[in-house]
Amino acid sequence: MTSSILKAKNLGISFGGLKAVSRFDLDLKEGELVGLIGPNGAGKTTVFNMLTGVYTPTEGDISLLESSVIGKRPDQLVKLGIARTFQNIRLFKELTVLDNVRIACNFQMKYNIFSAIFRLPGYWREEKAIREKALSILEVFGMQELWDVKADNLPYGQQRKLEIARALAADPKVLLLDEPAAGMNPTETNELMQTINLIRERFGTTILLIEHDMGLVLNICHRIIVLDYGQIIASGLPEEIVNNPRVITAYLGEEE
Repeated sequence: MTSSILKAKNLGISFGGLKAVSRFDLDLKEGELVGLIGPNGAGKTTVFNMLTGVYTPTEGDISLLESSVIGKRPDQLVKLGIARTFQNIRLFKELTVLDNVRIACNFQMKYNIFSAIFRLPGYWREEKAIREKALSILEVFGMQELWDVKADNLPYGQQRKLEIARALAADPKVLLLDEPAAGMNPTETNELMQTINLIRERFGTTILLIEHDMGLVLNICHRIIVLDYGQIIASGLPEEIVNNPRVITAYLGEEE
């Protein structure tokens, strides 16, 4: 974990007269797993929306591999290597598990419309390769046997995992996970922790994670950044964060 892959410098955004995030700095190293925590309304998802092109910052800069990506659309950022999941699951619920993952590979297809219409050999080669890639990703999540199940028929925890699998299919350099354990029971959360670690180890993916489950955050994150009222109030190792008085007051709570 030596070279920087994603940086944000003095990042901020205002909505009308409200400053939602200000002076946000980030330096993600290759292969790192970093947690972004804070109370509800602290600005965590707003940061994600700026990093993924949903919002354009009103100040500061974002760079991927030393190149500025300010002003890029979400689809352009996916092609450059930034993928994400959402707080609210956004699957194609009428499509199968396999098709939900395959669709994330769409921008990687090289065949043209002529080849697709007439089902030329190049079309079949690429379709076969994408199918095999999707199945191999589902295997990482233990979902390969569910490939033909409609996404809407999956249990909640499996839908969460499928959304991560779909994001991973885009071959991201950086994967942003927005509350992946939300709504999961302890067993599902433990499986998710193992899966996230497996993703980082097998694919070398750099991960930025928003999560309220402190057990998950403390167990898997190398570093933690804490937001409160749109500003960073602490940043450091997990053991430093849980003992930081400002974090205890703002987020973890303190004893009477």
